[in-house]
Amino acid sequence: MTCAHKDTTDRTSYDVIVIGGGAAGLNAALVLARARRTVAVVDAGAPRNAPAAHMHGFLSRDGVPPLTVLETGRAEIVRYGAAVIDAEVDQVEAAEAGGYVVRLAGGAALDARHVVLASGLRDELPEIPGLRALWGNDVHFCPYCHGYEVRDQPIVVLGVHPASPGQALLLRQWSPDVVYVPHGRPLTDEERERLAARGIAVAEGPVSALVGKDGRLHAVELADGRALECAAVFAFPEMSPNDAAFDGLGCEKDEGGRLVTDRAGRTSRPGLWAVGNVVDSRAQAITAAGMGAAAAFALNHELVDEETERDLAAYRAAGRSPESPVPAS
Repeated sequence: MTCAHKDTTDRTSYDVIVIGGGAAGLNAALVLARARRTVAVVDAGAPRNAPAAHMHGFLSRDGVPPLTVLETGRAEIVRYGAAVIDAEVDQVEAAEAGGYVVRLAGGAALDARHVVLASGLRDELPEIPGLRALWGNDVHFCPYCHGYEVRDQPIVVLGVHPASPGQALLLRQWSPDVVYVPHGRPLTDEERERLAARGIAVAEGPVSALVGKDGRLHAVELADGRALECAAVFAFPEMSPNDAAFDGLGCEKDEGGRLVTDRAGRTSRPGLWAVGNVVDSRAQAITAAGMGAAAAFALNHELVDEETERDLAAYRAAGRSPESPVPAS
């Protein structure tokens, strides 16, 4: 992603470092910068939604290209004094004196009192010829993001994931012409009955390729030679969180291997936060942005509490009391 805003300061220590410059990370940084915190967003420039031409379901930003939204967000946080650093994060480590060290690819290191992980996830696409080239164009994952654009047109759903039958049932909301291809995952009797009840046809057999014409999807080709002409294909990717930066810090994970957080984004380790798709694969951009804001509110309160305790200790050590005269400025 082209970036017009880079960190040009000599600062290496921040109140908060945000890893990831998507909707979650940028919104967290915006709230924190407006709270007059020193904030840096470290971003590798590879947003998950980059292949999509437009984003949808985000109030006031519906239909806007995703990269435009991110560029606008970067400009907004820089206006409030936040830094944007174009780099990859290798690892986050606990600092001996408290806080954390964020080590960047190439050897640089930044210090932070708190770290917010907003690095999203990786979509691991099915290995079907032609699918990757059309991903984000005519091949999609989220019906809420792209179903309206193919309303009332032929849609094919690929059975590549346990949730694929449910995806087909959902897409019936947008089009009466939905065909389900089990591919390598046979349907159960109950799944088959539910699809039939919704008027969703099943085309048996594995997919051999997605066929395009002039850069657009034309048809889904089955192994037996049949071709299902369609306007869109929906396929569930396997999703893996980009959370390796927190490896070795002892943060609790759930049975699926994802970081466990509370509603504000706190991990089990004080000072470490995680928001957006890195902890919730279902979060759309607007949801992720809200998660970033919620974490920022809670994080700033924690910093205020830390600073109040520090100031209180100094106040008492100086022998001050509430009745002491206020020193002249």
